[in-house]
Amino acid sequence: MLQNSLPFEVVRTYWIYGADGKTRGGHRHVHTRQALVAVSGKIVVSMNDGVTNEAIELDHPSKCLLVEPKDWHTMTFEAGAVLLVMSSHPYDRSEYIDTPYE
Repeated sequence: MLQNSLPFEVVRTYWIYGADGKTRGGHRHVHTRQALVAVSGKIVVSMNDGVTNEAIELDHPSKCLLVEPKDWHTMTFEAGAVLLVMSSHPYDRSEYIDTPYE
């Protein structure tokens, strides 16, 4: 159960599905924190915090990945994968940082 388990209040929740074989994301945020859960299938999340690069596999609903505002992230979806995203802030396009770390 995630209720009261996340280090932030969830104010926005959405699903990403139908992205079979595609990579989504490719940004970081000014303030927004996110929790990612693969509710079905497998998603590989590539993360870069400006110091460290890593790839995390989300392949079971028991795994939850916290994405901090500083984390440049992309998500690559296998066929049939569904990602649940819980966010600390409402959607605001101006809050996205589209420039990756060098």
